[in-house]
Amino acid sequence: MSANKEQKRADYIKQGGILAIASLVVRIIGMVYRIPMSNILGEEGNGIYAVAFEIYDLILIISSYSIPLALSKIISALQAKKQHRNTGNAFRVALAFGLISGGFFGGLLFAGAGWIEKHIYPEYGGVQIPLRVLAPTIFIVAVLGVFRGFFQGKKTMIPTAFSQVVEQVINAVVSVAASYLFMKWNVESIHRAAWGAAGGTLGTCLGAASALLIVLFVYWIYRPVQERLERKDRNRKTYSSKYLFGLLIITILPIVLSQTVYNISGLIDFKIFGALSGAAGMDNIVIKSMVGVYSSKYRVLCSVPIAISTAMASSMIPSAVAAYTEGDQEQWCYNVSAGVKVNMIIAIPCAVAFIFLGGPIVKMLFASSNYVLGGHMLTAGSVAIVFYALSNITGGALQSIDKMRYPVIHSAISLAIHVGIVVLLLKFTDMGIYALIVGNIVFPMIVFGLNYLAIQRFVPGYTQEVTKTFLAPLAASLWMGVVLVLIYCGAGLVISSNTVCTLIAIAFGIASYFVMLLLLKGMTKQELFDLPMGRRLYLLACKMHLMK
Repeated sequence: MSANKEQKRADYIKQGGILAIASLVVRIIGMVYRIPMSNILGEEGNGIYAVAFEIYDLILIISSYSIPLALSKIISALQAKKQHRNTGNAFRVALAFGLISGGFFGGLLFAGAGWIEKHIYPEYGGVQIPLRVLAPTIFIVAVLGVFRGFFQGKKTMIPTAFSQVVEQVINAVVSVAASYLFMKWNVESIHRAAWGAAGGTLGTCLGAASALLIVLFVYWIYRPVQERLERKDRNRKTYSSKYLFGLLIITILPIVLSQTVYNISGLIDFKIFGALSGAAGMDNIVIKSMVGVYSSKYRVLCSVPIAISTAMASSMIPSAVAAYTEGDQEQWCYNVSAGVKVNMIIAIPCAVAFIFLGGPIVKMLFASSNYVLGGHMLTAGSVAIVFYALSNITGGALQSIDKMRYPVIHSAISLAIHVGIVVLLLKFTDMGIYALIVGNIVFPMIVFGLNYLAIQRFVPGYTQEVTKTFLAPLAASLWMGVVLVLIYCGAGLVISSNTVCTLIAIAFGIASYFVMLLLLKGMTKQELFDLPMGRRLYLLACKMHLMK
């Protein structure tokens, strides 16, 4: 293998690692601040917050969420051909699109918040309040996404990663403070919980605004470089703004449709659960409280490892597009298989840890709320993490070879099956909120299966190694699960604090997992080197006689 290809492979893993680490930090911060915010809001406020965010996410996806991914794909392909003028034009067209789309849909959400509450989600009274606070965020994120997509297409994830971390820090501080203050200022209001949820959404708005300022500053510094590249560009093929706009729309639409189907499942779940549970006699406050536990415990904790898979999928696409554009199938196959493997090394142990230690983890983080139900949900449904990771990566792989309509079709098929299962379970069983968990597992499982079959059809040379990708992480994770239980129970004999016992168990569990993974040869020396701080990890493994 040539040195150039080795460098490309290392760069892909490192850039993906940068974004994945940033996403992990962001999710950890998000989980940490959701703990006090969840306790401030109470289960009713958490339910309103969850529904408002699902609505916001859906409108964000339709308006602008796909811009970073789509623009990075276009710019990556243009960069591979050294078409710098076209790169600059594509960025400017995308910026105009983001300004118009973000402004329109942000205004639409603000104006239509009352109608949404009255006609679609009457079970969640007060949801229009946090929706109106979220409306300006649509515009801010649309513009922010253009700059992030530009830098990702240039194959540098640092501006995106850094701005994400700062965004989440501001979000965390403002969300907790504003939730407390808004509830305090509206203590006599019947919509006190909704005002608390609005405080949480204010943090989202101000966090996005701070991230936008950062990427604007980075672009201001980089702009002379881009202008110099455009001046030196001798490529005669210059695309018109009309052509680039059409290309952007064609690239965006499949991603929008796919992500819309992905995210609308949550809104449909909340509506189905609210309507069918209300018809069965459940009180609206109980409905909001159950949804609050589901969203603020189960989904928040599962979202941490899922965010890493999303980051790896996003970082994989520019490199995979470049490989596909250059006709380098070997490099493309490496990008996809490496993305799957890194995801499984992270997703499988996270799922197993939640299965074995779900209750104590939720109790440690959410001690003042319904941690028993939250722990049961986490234990029952954490396997969804693995399938979401697989569906994200395989969906990104199909997008990179211009088969973008297939993830849309697969998501639509899965959504139809998902809705049918949830409705049947709610109507004919007493599973209650656990019906949503079953649906949450089935949905990504079907998407992954269909995506994988499509990849096999369109890229016959692609095969995913099984032993080191799946079996080694699974075996190491099961061993870790045993260690978690033994250490937790053993520590409990001498320490009365659940938090201390859980943290000790997690520390030993992480160490035991990586030791066992290396003993099972789940990672090679080169794969370890390709990771951020890989050389240090390798030296540590050598000192422990785990690698040579």
